[in-house]
Amino acid sequence: MGCLGNILWFIFGGFLSGFSWILAGMLWCVTIVGIPVGVQCFKFASLCFFPFGKEIHYGGGAGSLLLNILWIVVTGLPLALESAALGCLLCITIVGIPFGLQHFKIAKLALMPFGAEVI
Repeated sequence: MGCLGNILWFIFGGFLSGFSWILAGMLWCVTIVGIPVGVQCFKFASLCFFPFGKEIHYGGGAGSLLLNILWIVVTGLPLALESAALGCLLCITIVGIPFGLQHFKIAKLALMPFGAEVI
């Protein structure tokens, strides 16, 4: 399911989700201070392109918490709302439920990207 799911995901909307993360990363990389945040966006864009077969483990400390708060205010909320809305639309049909669940996974990541690790 992983390989076929990733191919279908990329063709039917995963490209747009990943492109949103790339765009956010490029905007963060405009400033020198935002480059680490932009690099994190580029890492998670690869997850958005091919999410099947990957898991996200959350952790982190005080630094991650502060960055997550800044992230939610500036960039995280629009990315999370985009993924949550697409996930709800895809879960309407039985065939779209696995793809909707992947969007919900990405929406949670969009709210707390720092301290998260993709495995």
